[in-house]
Amino acid sequence: MSTAALKVKFNNRKDTDFVSELRSSVDEYFKSRNLSTHANAAMIFKTIALYFVSFGPYFAMFIFPMPLWAMAIMCIIMGIGMAGMGFSIGHDALHGAYSTNTTVNYLLGLSFNLIGANDYIWKIKHNQRHHTYTNIFHKDEDLEAGYLLRFSPLAPFNKIHKYQAYTAYFVYALFSLGWVLFFDLEKLGKYNGNGSPNDSVKHPRKEIITMIAFKIFYYIYILVIPMIFLPVSWGYILLGFLIMHLTAGIILTMIFQLAHVIEEVDFPEPENPSGLVDNAWAVHQLQTTANYAMDNKLLTWYVGGLNYQVEHHLFPNICSIHYPEISPIVRDVAKKYNVAYHKHDGFWSAVASHHSLLVRLSKP
Repeated sequence: MSTAALKVKFNNRKDTDFVSELRSSVDEYFKSRNLSTHANAAMIFKTIALYFVSFGPYFAMFIFPMPLWAMAIMCIIMGIGMAGMGFSIGHDALHGAYSTNTTVNYLLGLSFNLIGANDYIWKIKHNQRHHTYTNIFHKDEDLEAGYLLRFSPLAPFNKIHKYQAYTAYFVYALFSLGWVLFFDLEKLGKYNGNGSPNDSVKHPRKEIITMIAFKIFYYIYILVIPMIFLPVSWGYILLGFLIMHLTAGIILTMIFQLAHVIEEVDFPEPENPSGLVDNAWAVHQLQTTANYAMDNKLLTWYVGGLNYQVEHHLFPNICSIHYPEISPIVRDVAKKYNVAYHKHDGFWSAVASHHSLLVRLSKP
């Protein structure tokens, strides 16, 4: 039986002392300081700033006369802002981590829709499949890139993978463009509402209508309105659209790849035919996830703490603004129980590890 057909489960009867102390230690951090686990003033300020970076250049191109090179820079800034909104606003909100108010989380989660993606599909793909089955091939979709790239030692080898150490970064740049054009619709037809492949796919009508409405709205404001009102040809508008998404694509993919697709982490294979992963879920997260560049405050701010991916996977309902503070707690408890805690001190050392894995997996 292939992994795709297995009903994967974790052995949560193991490492119960570790899991209990980890949770109680993090809980105590917030209780002893009378802190909310959700957004604080710094997070709210960041939210406002990233909305400004994302949409400020858009309005600036209508208000101020600009040469084409300046418009290209505006599109790059929009791409940077778009990725930042996904990291720091939509991601927290869709995990329910931004606010105790579900309406606030829902509205901020719609920031995904404002940048061309879909909040509902993301929650199925990311919250349910990636966070539950991290680095398990056929279960974690982040390991699958069609026939072009190979991200897991368990993935079948194709001849085209021989070149992936060189082609991967070009494919990464196209990720955001594929996301807004194809991926949401593809996933809508692939999974049911609980994230499981199903021959009779059913989704709430409200979610389908919301997706279609926001996709139309996105293409109107990002393409149609500029083609009508900006003093440049439609070809330059499409070029700016491409520049924006290439910028966002390479940023989005690299930030996530450095946490899971590197040499140091594991790619577990569940036992056949039971589907058992013989670790507690929390231990599994630590074995399949890595942090990087934890001392880089600007990067941490911009990517919504996703360079603290270990803490995010263990506590996805805690707002990312708190990850740097709870990281030493997680690290100390993991060390006490001799559980893996993977990290790279710098960004580029993590990139080198990712590239090394791409090279290794480019061979049978």
